[in-house]
Amino acid sequence: MNLKPLADRILVKPSPAEEKTKSGIIIPDTAKEKPMQGEVIAVGKGRVTEDGKLIPMELKVGDKVLYGKYSGTEVTIDGEEYLIMRESDVYAII
Repeated sequence: MNLKPLADRILVKPSPAEEKTKSGIIIPDTAKEKPMQGEVIAVGKGRVTEDGKLIPMELKVGDKVLYGKYSGTEVTIDGEEYLIMRESDVYAII
């Protein structure tokens, strides 16, 4: 894939939704929750301040991250689902 996010944006591949509960109950598609963690696939160069200084990204490709349930914009590239979001939408590195 040849995709490079701009500025302080990242491309995340969400982890698959849980298929069943810990007790073994199978979850139907209509009841599955959106995953809130995933892997960083691509990162931008960083945010540019008003005076022109570049603030580099803290995240890097391969980081496992935790983000908000409705963060980012869903995109489909080559049949795969991804999220594009700002670095500030990420809560933690796992």
